[in-house]
Amino acid sequence: MRVLSLTRFFSSPLDFTGIPAVVDLACVRDARNKLGSDSNKINPLVPVDLVINHSVQVDVARSENVRNNERFAFLKWGSNAFRNMLVVPPGSGIVHQVNLEYLGRIVFNTEGLLYPDSVVGTASHTTMIDRLGVAGWGFGGIEAEATVLGKPMSMVLCVVGFKLSGKLCNGVTTTDLVLTVTQILRKHGVVGKFVEFYGN
Repeated sequence: MRVLSLTRFFSSPLDFTGIPAVVDLACVRDARNKLGSDSNKINPLVPVDLVINHSVQVDVARSENVRNNERFAFLKWGSNAFRNMLVVPPGSGIVHQVNLEYLGRIVFNTEGLLYPDSVVGTASHTTMIDRLGVAGWGFGGIEAEATVLGKPMSMVLCVVGFKLSGKLCNGVTTTDLVLTVTQILRKHGVVGKFVEFYGN
């Protein structure tokens, strides 16, 4: 299991997933250090890929580094301070595309033991990795952080089948189809469920 954590830009000057997770890990290290224990033992228990996209905050044109240097320096520190953490720098691409093209491993080989890749992510597009055969779950920041720290997640999920048949009429676009399917699924209530598409 690997956790794909994202730093996403919202209409707020704050990052809501990636930076708080690294701050939390750093705080746990500080607390352990104050207790006289080895703080270097605090690390993510599963691989973490933190992709910085939609996160640059700019007040004046051509000044993107002014407000972002401290955040990016902190995340770079985190990638060096913690084992199992990769920070993909800004400008590398949109998170779900980076995940599909570079981060998705499909199969892990650890000491001769093969096991499938899976992703817990904090972005709405996390499940796009499913097209590679990698199981992906969208979670909130707290749930993803708990997974990073080794808390098991429930794997017994309801499966909802969605049958597609026929072909699109003239003038109907694939976007129309996607929006209609999304509307139907929202009415059905598929949060926390697998959706399996089938048909011809």
